[in-house]
Amino acid sequence: MKIAVVTGASSGMGRDFVLSIDKSYELDEIWVIARRQDRLEELKSQCRTSVRPIALDLLDTAGFAVYSQLLEQEKPEIQILVNAAGFGLFGEFTEMNLDGQLDIIRLNDIALTAITYLSIPYMSKGSSIIQLASNSSWQPVPYINVYGASKAYVLSFSRALRMELKGKGIHVMAVAPGWIKTEFFDHAVHDNTISYYDRFYTSQQVVDKAMKDLKKKKQVSILGFPVRLQVLAVKLLPVNLIMNIWCKQQGK
Repeated sequence: MKIAVVTGASSGMGRDFVLSIDKSYELDEIWVIARRQDRLEELKSQCRTSVRPIALDLLDTAGFAVYSQLLEQEKPEIQILVNAAGFGLFGEFTEMNLDGQLDIIRLNDIALTAITYLSIPYMSKGSSIIQLASNSSWQPVPYINVYGASKAYVLSFSRALRMELKGKGIHVMAVAPGWIKTEFFDHAVHDNTISYYDRFYTSQQVVDKAMKDLKKKKQVSILGFPVRLQVLAVKLLPVNLIMNIWCKQQGK
């Protein structure tokens, strides 16, 4: 049985990846993972491919065992894995709830690592892994401190894993978008700590670019010349200068 697996599939980029994979791949099933069962069920009527909703809270490590058992039971061939589950919080590190910030690491890093680890034995030559990083992956980001650090992990992990799996013919690509207006902001923004956003892209724009870049076997997918310019600047300029510019933009 040939399948795709998408985490964070109930909304935003995860949902758009499901719809894009449905159009681009010939599969037996798409396994969609998220907490909200009702949102996952809605995808059934929107896809030509059979959709299997798997309601899991990936903040709970017990969900990893559930996913592992399902893989052992079904023994599918995973054509593509997309780890799109994640969230962030904007604000001063010491002023925000500790559990919430630890949950960022649990979902963005620990869950992503676990799902990837459990999926790879069911992948083969020609399979792909897409990991959702961020434009915040490239530098330390004050007031998005833990989120930026969590996405730096995703970028580093993805690049290294790509080299490890290259010999097996499994391609790994990180997606590092700029600002995207999705439900992410409903959770992340709780005050005016972050007030300057240079430009927004849509989730669909990012996903469309990612799917094109996946065909080209790119290491990292970056949408938009301004974002690519920022990445170049971060590579060339001192870290402290970059952070100072960011803080001035935010009125800090």
